[in-house]
Amino acid sequence: MSAHGALDLIGKTPLVEVTSLDTGPCRLFLKLESANPSGSIKDRPARAMIEAAEADGRLKPGGTIVEATAGNTGVGLALVGASKGYRTLLVVPDKMSREKVLHAKALGADVVITRSDVGKGHPDYYQDLAQAITNKTPGAVYINQFENPANPAAHEASTGPEILEGMEGDVDAVVVGVGSGGTLTGVGRFLKQASPKTAMVLADPAGSILAPLVETGRMTEAGSWAVEGIGEDFVPPNCDLSLVKKAYSIGDKESFSAARELLRKEGILAGSSSGTLLAAALRYCREQTKPKRVVTLVCDTGAKYLSKVFNDAFMAQEGWLDRKATGTARDVVINPFGEGATIFVSPSETLRSAFARMRSSDISQLPVIDDGQVVGLIDESDILDALVANEGAPQRVFDKPVRDVMVTRLQTISADAPVKELLPLFAAGLVPVIMDGASFVGLATRIDLINFFRIQAQ
Repeated sequence: MSAHGALDLIGKTPLVEVTSLDTGPCRLFLKLESANPSGSIKDRPARAMIEAAEADGRLKPGGTIVEATAGNTGVGLALVGASKGYRTLLVVPDKMSREKVLHAKALGADVVITRSDVGKGHPDYYQDLAQAITNKTPGAVYINQFENPANPAAHEASTGPEILEGMEGDVDAVVVGVGSGGTLTGVGRFLKQASPKTAMVLADPAGSILAPLVETGRMTEAGSWAVEGIGEDFVPPNCDLSLVKKAYSIGDKESFSAARELLRKEGILAGSSSGTLLAAALRYCREQTKPKRVVTLVCDTGAKYLSKVFNDAFMAQEGWLDRKATGTARDVVINPFGEGATIFVSPSETLRSAFARMRSSDISQLPVIDDGQVVGLIDESDILDALVANEGAPQRVFDKPVRDVMVTRLQTISADAPVKELLPLFAAGLVPVIMDGASFVGLATRIDLINFFRIQAQ
């Protein structure tokens, strides 16, 4: 067996057929770009853009790679940059998943988080900020995937030919998304020459301007979307929309649900943008009256989105779990006890266990449950008070049972009470315990109530 570096593993990704989803009269195949070394399709252009900057002399030994990125291009650049000895600095909008940011930092990249609620031309917009940082950093190169010709060239040279070869020269449609436009333009250019019958189909998040522009010819005002990495509020220079034959706008809920269904039905762990592509591909397939061979991409691994796409609490916070709205306090509970979603502690467990559970779940209080009944509450201030009272013996405090520290005077409220009845409880600094008769429903927190009103306002 010959040895390979990680960069030699970029590309040549598997192609698998969907077998358990309804694809209408069509056969649907998935190109598993999640199999690239950093877990996404962006490894292909990342390597090509860095090598192009080296070749034309812009990127010199010891130089800095700067990029504005939704995450995956940045992770790919960090991977390639680290292997070649460059510093990588990434400017990332604040809606990106924690996993991608941590992945980039683990590869040695510096990450600057910026606003996702401002548009092109604003100094905090991620592309404008990346350019400004480049201008004041000696030896820095702004890779700029949105305009860099090496981006689509990478897909024209590798992704497109691999798809056609994997489909044995017979492919009727390829469904792609657009972030920078590199995949659409590169694959589209290649197939236009090598397989003219192949239609390029655009999958776009609802709120993006691209699908409406393709379908109506008109520029619309951009909205917002939770899917990461695809969708735009402008047409990137690298994006050739003339290659697109059909476009679909896919809502966030449908995208996230499609990614979850792909894992359950096909065993493929894919990210949020892959959910958008899959949903659009399934729509396209089901609309056909004759059998067609269709390909779409698993753009990146769902391991980058475990805290979002595959997190029931996140899905519930967005209102995407199809729970029936009642207009009562019950609706505010994100993690219902009856669904096994509540993080809790028993009275006999130690404060060490309680604190570890708070930390791992990123919460500040826990219900104390004994034999299915809520018997108390413990929060971070209770633990802190115990530590302060026993300043010289933290070990002994953490070994105490929860029952010694928990609050037993509970402020309960009926699950059927109007939501507004929670407000005075929060004003008094209390954590409402939502009860359905004698049954514990869950806790309501301030953030849960704020989120409830946010969903109502959408």
